[in-house]
Amino acid sequence: MSEPAISTVSTTGTGTTGTTAPRPLLLADGRPAAEAWSLDPAHHHLNHGSFGAVPLAVQHEQNRLRAEMDRSPGVWFPGLPARVATARRAVAAFLRVAVDDLALVPNASGGASVVYTNVPARPGGEVLVTDHGYGAVTMGAQRLARRWGGSVRTARVPLDADADEAYEAVLAQVTDATGLIVLDHITSATARWMPVARIGRAARERGIPLLVDGAHVPGLAEDPLAGVECDVWIGNLHKFGCAPRGTAALVARGPLREDLHPLIDSWGAPEPYPDRFDTQGTLDVTSYLAAPAALDFVEHTWGWDTARTYMRTLADYAERIVGDAFAQLTGESSAVDVGMPVNALRLVRLPAGLGTTHADADALRDRVAAELGVEAAFTSFGGVGYLRLSTHVYNTAADFEYFAEHCVPVLGGWARTHIAQLASQ
Repeated sequence: MSEPAISTVSTTGTGTTGTTAPRPLLLADGRPAAEAWSLDPAHHHLNHGSFGAVPLAVQHEQNRLRAEMDRSPGVWFPGLPARVATARRAVAAFLRVAVDDLALVPNASGGASVVYTNVPARPGGEVLVTDHGYGAVTMGAQRLARRWGGSVRTARVPLDADADEAYEAVLAQVTDATGLIVLDHITSATARWMPVARIGRAARERGIPLLVDGAHVPGLAEDPLAGVECDVWIGNLHKFGCAPRGTAALVARGPLREDLHPLIDSWGAPEPYPDRFDTQGTLDVTSYLAAPAALDFVEHTWGWDTARTYMRTLADYAERIVGDAFAQLTGESSAVDVGMPVNALRLVRLPAGLGTTHADADALRDRVAAELGVEAAFTSFGGVGYLRLSTHVYNTAADFEYFAEHCVPVLGGWARTHIAQLASQ
């Protein structure tokens, strides 16, 4: 999408709005939205953005498909490519892209691996990434650069950079040796948009392939690729789209398109793109086939426009009350200016000493789940730890009020203990 048209994004991202809790979404029969999921009621689920959550109706559909597969494998697998193509058409309509541009892959990292495996060799070339990139995708870029006998160049984008500043930071690192640019559409660790449309135009003018990692985007943007010029865009359907895990879209345009092949060579290998991705031997791709049911479930129950508005409004509220709770505890503001904030993902700064590295943030995530009964995302950037708030239709204000009241004081205690331990060493 062209950056000025991101209508689903809060323009503040700093806790200055969202003073009123939104009314929870309900099912048609009046039950809470969460009852359409199988999430453990003993836990508070505040991390939809990492792994998603599959509605019960979609779980039942995938189980039905698996049962059909296991009843008659000899019928199922020969007919599978045609069924994958049908699912692909539904996903393409949801993303508003041409069906012949879209292939289905297991996840965004798998889609990036497809690009890394098939992009033309650039001996001695550079792969340009940013310091906001998703770790696994950046690791793949490093492996590609080693194969080229080249290197990875990293653009440093300030967390609070606006679209112009982010654009300039990335373009400043483009050189004559740049063979591929890898750019997040929404960053995972820092929960911000990147100006992919503008950077894509600049890359196209320079003849440099651009890979856009849109892992979090499907479901959060009405028309995610509008105005975006890139060679390949990848987006997970199992995050905000609520499809079964292992479902992602790879959209390819431009000269690289016909060179893309799936990571597994199967009987569809001689077929053109994207048909050759529809045949993957005996893999269980019921997740692909059930993905349209997930997209339809949200649309028919609330409508995607309503869902996005609710997620944004709830994120505004959650950002404020959790940030205020930390500020009251520490005496310092926990508000974070991410420059181009996301509707359903927000950052709140943690007390000093918590989650300052990727490993520490993951350990904090595990400890909070085990000891406090809350599934939440913790990230780090530039040596600072953050709580990454994530909302979906099944979340309510009470989820985040619980975190602010019961978890923030405990996290404050853990931070004080950590600082005291460092001081005693």
